[in-house]
This record gives sequence, C-alpha cells and structure tokens, in this order.
Amino acid sequence: MLTHFIGGLPVAAGNPFPVHDPVTGTVVRQAHEADPEVVDRAVRAAREAARDWAALPVGERAGWMRRLADGIESRFDDLVAAEIADTGKPYEQTRTLEVPRGIANFRAFAEIAAQRPDEAFHLSGVLSYTVRRPLGVVAVIVPWNLPFLLMTWKLAPALVAGNTVVVKPSEATPGSAAVFADICAEAGLPPGVVNVIFGYGASGQLLVEHPGVDGVTFTGSTRTAATIMKTVADRVKPISFELGGKNAGLVFDDCDLDRAVDGAVESVFTNGGQVCLCTERLYVQRSIFEEFCARLASRAQEVEPQPMISLEHRDRVLSYYALARSEGAKVHTGGGVPAFNDHRDSGYFVEPTVVTGLSEWSRFNREEIFGPVCHVAPFDSETEAIDLANSSDYGLAATLWTTGLDRAHRVAQRLEAGLVWVNTWYLRDLRTPFGGVKLSGIGREGGTQSLDFYSEPTTITIKLEQPDV
Repeated sequence: MLTHFIGGLPVAAGNPFPVHDPVTGTVVRQAHEADPEVVDRAVRAAREAARDWAALPVGERAGWMRRLADGIESRFDDLVAAEIADTGKPYEQTRTLEVPRGIANFRAFAEIAAQRPDEAFHLSGVLSYTVRRPLGVVAVIVPWNLPFLLMTWKLAPALVAGNTVVVKPSEATPGSAAVFADICAEAGLPPGVVNVIFGYGASGQLLVEHPGVDGVTFTGSTRTAATIMKTVADRVKPISFELGGKNAGLVFDDCDLDRAVDGAVESVFTNGGQVCLCTERLYVQRSIFEEFCARLASRAQEVEPQPMISLEHRDRVLSYYALARSEGAKVHTGGGVPAFNDHRDSGYFVEPTVVTGLSEWSRFNREEIFGPVCHVAPFDSETEAIDLANSSDYGLAATLWTTGLDRAHRVAQRLEAGLVWVNTWYLRDLRTPFGGVKLSGIGREGGTQSLDFYSEPTTITIKLEQPDV
C-alpha cells in the first residue's frame, strides 16, 4: 500500500485504489486517494517549508539537486522495478532511458541554475538590475506515459529555483513517485520541500484549485489542461502546459530511405505510441510513397507490441482502428489485438498499425490517438508537404527526413511545432526550450526557460547620486 508523503513523513489517509499491471491486467499495488484534508495538509506543509527553502543560496539548492541525483542512483533498481510494474515497459528502455534521464535532469538543472548570471543595466547615473523570486508552492501534475522522467523534468528546475512542490502522479503510475519520496527522506531533504499525494483526477483538481498553490505545471491531455486553466483563472496562477500532439513526419525523396524507415518505426511505435512526441501523421513524397508504405508495414509486423496503460485506453485505441475502417482507410498491417497464448492475453495490448487512404479532415487524422499507429499520405511538392504538416490543430513536434541541407533549414523553420527533428527523433539537449504551439501547450520548459517559469523577476532601480567635484 502506497502512502502519501507530506512534510517528510508517510501519511496513510484516504480510500485505497488499485494499480494494474498493463501486461497481465492484474493488480500490482494499492495506493491511498488524496481527499480534501490530505491535499490541504500537503499544501500547508509546502507553504511552511517555502520561506526557508527560498532563502537558501542557489548554490546550496543546487547541492541538494546533486544529492537527489545520487539518491536516484542508489535506488536505481527499485525505480526500474516500480516503473516496469506500473507501465509494462521493456526493461532495457527503462534502464537505459527513463531512470538515467531522471538523474540527468537533477544534475543538469543544478549546473544551469548555479551558472546563470544576473542582469544589470547602467544608464545616465541609474543602475537597474533584476532578481528572480520563486513562485512559492508549485503543483506538479505528472502523466502516466513517462512518469519518472517527466516528474524529475519538472521537479529539478522548480526546486532549484527555490519553490516547494506538491506532486500528484497519475493514478495509473504512482510507484516511481513513491520511491522518489523515500529518496527525499533518505537524503535528508528539509520536510515539506517535496510532498507527494496520490489519487485520480479529482485529487488533482483539489490541488490546482487550492488557494495555497502559486503555480501549476501539467503534462497531459488538452482537455484536462483546459479544465485547469478555468480553475486557476480567477487567481491568475502561472501555468505551464505540455499537451497532446498529432505530430507530422515529412519524408522527401532525397532522403536516406533506410534511415527514414528506421526513424519512422521508432517515432511511431516506441512505447506503444504512448509518447507525446510520437508521429501519427506521415507524409511521403509520391515518387517513394509505395515503397515507403510497404517497408514501413513490413517493419511494423516485426515490432514487439507494447501494452496500453489501461483497459480503457486500449479500448480507446481500438475504437480509432474501427473508425479508420469506417472512414474508408486501407489497413496495411495491424488493426486489432495480438494473440500471445500466454499471460499477456489478459493485458492491454493492441497491434502496431499502418493505414493509408484517409482525408486530412477525417477524425482519424484530426484527433490524437496515443497508440502505435500512423496514417501515411503522399505529397508532390515542398509547399504541399508544409501545408499538410501545419494543417493540424496541434503543434508539439515534427520530423523531417532529407539529405538536402538547404531544404532541411528552409522547411524546418516553416513548420508550426515547438520542436523539429531533422534526420533523427527523440534527441534532446536539456538546455534547449521544450513545449508546443496551438493545442499542444503553453509556455516552454528546459534550460533557462524552466527557471524563468518557476520564478518571477523583480526589477530594482537605483538613482546614483553624482559626487561633488
């Protein structure tokens, strides 16, 4: 049974709820659901710790980030096990990507914050300079697809900027957050700096509407983000949203075709397509369209299916497979549920799927599916490709496959997306800004952009008296 972590102590309060293993459908753990009293207690603990934490020099807070990174390393195997139990992800992916990125997040933001210069301006006997103050208490709401990676991506800059936090992980994936709470206690982090509560969306709603919360960072669906915006509007709380995507990939006929197919397989099917950066719309120049589709469909048949996070989400993805057929799509491969003839048949799996033949304005091509599926369509000109990519209401990420240097720069700068990859995918420099446009989000995180969100500038202006001569 997972308990909340409030003020440096475990708190067993609220009704228990089950957490399922997506591979088998069985219950792997239970957690307490945060009620109004628990949420209020967590926010009050964060507020009580906020003044002393903010008063620490940034170098000391950076030192705490390094200690937390060391703590993650010491509990590496426990975090891998917790992540796999909740998400059903492959061991190798969890061991080589997600937990190491958590370590990197704390170490990177420790260095970025410690080395960030202040601004000062001199003009005609006037000195103006800025100091940055933390927001205060930040609500950190984490999704289920990359739970540990995305939690640490938000926590590290929020904490090093001087905020205290209340973390609410997804009800589907609370395990790694519980281990991290233990790490905070083992490291001796001051009580109340990090608080962790568990629960469904109702618990998250209680958290973001609490008057003691000064800012909200959220990764998840656009619909939930809209609800949060309405909730915090009256108090004008700062928000940072990284939301859904209907990401496009452009494949030009001057590409390295082997590399482009490999990249498409990775960007469409990684983690069962349950990554906000995955590609759901592929546009391929007509001269290589048929060959690309055939090769992609063949490779999709070799992809090991990954479980969807829940039975509900599996059924949602399957409903889009049915929708594609009803809208007239050609299904090149997949479109159903795989049969393993073992314990996985009770899990939440769907087949990797490739379809063609739908209108750009079909529901299948307009709505985010968040599964291992893509639609492939041909284009004839560079301008058409850009227009197709930009036709979505979303704008999180895009991929571009070409060997033309001029084309790479020209097209990438015209794509309406927060992040554009050229001849690669999922390659991140933690110092660069990350976020989406249109329905894919508000604000940017990463590097100094994260520190800007989690703090506010105060300008101090001093009139310098001229000495008597």
